[in-house]
This record gives sequence, structure tokens and C-alpha cells, in this order.
Amino acid sequence: MIIRNAATRAVVTTQSFLAVRLSDSTDRGQATAEYSLVILGAAAVALMVITWATKTDKVASLLNKVVDKIINQVA
Repeated sequence: MIIRNAATRAVVTTQSFLAVRLSDSTDRGQATAEYSLVILGAAAVALMVITWATKTDKVASLLNKVVDKIINQVA
């Protein structure tokens, strides 16, 4: 694509430059913040599951059923 108008060429060049500079500089910190929020969310969910599992007998019951079923199929 050939841009013949100097003013249009300047606008297109400036837009391209700004798009590259803005995407380069602002995404780094945002990505780090997003990763840390995801990790905090995952840790909160894990903590809730661990708290629930220690207060109920459902996890142990489930594991016992799975092991019993495996043993019955092998034997």
C-alpha cells in the first residue's frame, strides 16, 4: 500500500509507533498483576477445599471406595 499524502503518512506512522510502544510498555506490569491475582485465587480455592476436606469424612470415604473398587477388579 502506497500512501501518497504526507499528512496521512505521518498519521499512519505515528499510530503504528504508538501502538508498538504502548503494547510493549504497559503489558508487562499488567501480565504480572494478572498472574499474581490468579495465583491468589487458586490459593484461596485450595484453602477452602482443604478446610472442607479436613472437617468432613467425604474425601477419605471416596478414596476408600476407589481403592476397594480397584482391588475388587484386580482380584
